[in-house]
Amino acid sequence: QVRVVESGGGLVQPGGSLRLSCLISGSIVSVMGWYRQSTEKQRELVARISSGGSTTYAESVKGRFTISSDSAKKTVYLQMNSLKPEDTAVYYCYAHSWTAQDYWGQGTQVTVSS
Repeated sequence: QVRVVESGGGLVQPGGSLRLSCLISGSIVSVMGWYRQSTEKQRELVARISSGGSTTYAESVKGRFTISSDSAKKTVYLQMNSLKPEDTAVYYCYAHSWTAQDYWGQGTQVTVSS
């Protein structure tokens, strides 16, 4: 069983930064990442990182967001810089296991507003 717990959301002004953290406990997973969902859009992939360190980003966040992981702490991070109002959403951490199961966190709200 895999447990996923996010933290680090909040309110930030446009141009500001936030760092989201996600603690993933339980079985070893092959891919970890972040999705987001706003009132206007369906849930979309923001970024993901494989156990080997390969990363993928949505076009809309390239150059602004960075995903990283710390295997010792079993934590994946999403550093978000140059935030825009359109980044406002609930951000969900997920973990994809080697048995092809997906595990999701409860979500954390990110609001970008002046």
